[in-house]
Amino acid sequence: MKVWIDMTNSPHVLFFTPIIADLARAGHEVTITARDYAQTLDILRMRGINATVIGRHQGRSLVKKAWGLAARSARLVAFGAGRGFDVAVSHNSNDLAVAAWALRIPQVIIGDYEHATLAYKITTRLATEVMFPDAIPAKAFVAHGVREERIVRFPGLKEHVYLSDEPADQPVREMLGVAEDEIMALLRPPATMSTYHRFGNALFDAVVERCATTSGVRAVVVPRTTEQGAALRPAMPVGAILIEHALDGPSLVSQADLVVSAGGTMNREAAVLGTPAYTVFAGTLGAVDAELIRRGLLTRVTSEDEIVLEHKSADRVGWSVENRPIVLAEIERLGGDARFAGRSRRRG
Repeated sequence: MKVWIDMTNSPHVLFFTPIIADLARAGHEVTITARDYAQTLDILRMRGINATVIGRHQGRSLVKKAWGLAARSARLVAFGAGRGFDVAVSHNSNDLAVAAWALRIPQVIIGDYEHATLAYKITTRLATEVMFPDAIPAKAFVAHGVREERIVRFPGLKEHVYLSDEPADQPVREMLGVAEDEIMALLRPPATMSTYHRFGNALFDAVVERCATTSGVRAVVVPRTTEQGAALRPAMPVGAILIEHALDGPSLVSQADLVVSAGGTMNREAAVLGTPAYTVFAGTLGAVDAELIRRGLLTRVTSEDEIVLEHKSADRVGWSVENRPIVLAEIERLGGDARFAGRSRRRG
């Protein structure tokens, strides 16, 4: 079976790393394409994954995003034509959704935030199957245009797919100069380049200030892109650490004493790895985060003073779920299903 995986953002590399390895061990041929955005290419290199780089992020402008979608999709069509791919897979890549549909390749789209409305209006209509965590009600994706029979759900989080058996052992505290007796607060800014978060977040700024000015606490800020890091740098309080190169995310999360994020992935990693997590996300709360709050693995705060700045308890445990076999089985099923051979994609 020939599998085509497209990665368009840094967390996708973490998610697909064990899937690529499992597919290769099963004798499948895996081809990777990637978009130049955030730390995607750096993390691919760190993990020794070869990828063909096609296109780059087009910034905040909706007009440029539309142009970028058309241009990159066309380049992916040219790349994929004649290669005999049996199945295409992505974590909500708009570009691959269009290209695979045009090339009549069965495709599975994986998502975990139901309010990325603009993206899902494209991907869910073109995908053969849509997979997402079972914390999200199916009706949320049906509302985006996907037919219910094309929905596949899996237990837990997408982060369980790659954190279930991967040691997080990069010595990041030592690399960053954070002493063992210091409280390490890992802080993740909002995804201001995304269409679902196109506004500022004063609460996140207040959290950075509090963590950076509290004795015994080291604020470690992890920007999403080089551009975001450059914009944050002039306002960084004295004592805060601004990470300006790719580091292993799970290692950062597991060695931190707490995580505060205005996004999703690092908070969900914290829930799995047993690190206290706080969300200051200013957009519409997703069902996955609501489930983590219900389980006591995530706290939603409205003030920086609500965050508890203390060392992580040594006996704190995370949330364990084995769900990667479900994702792998669906990729293999779709890639080998004769019903889809030579047929155009179904529209929702």
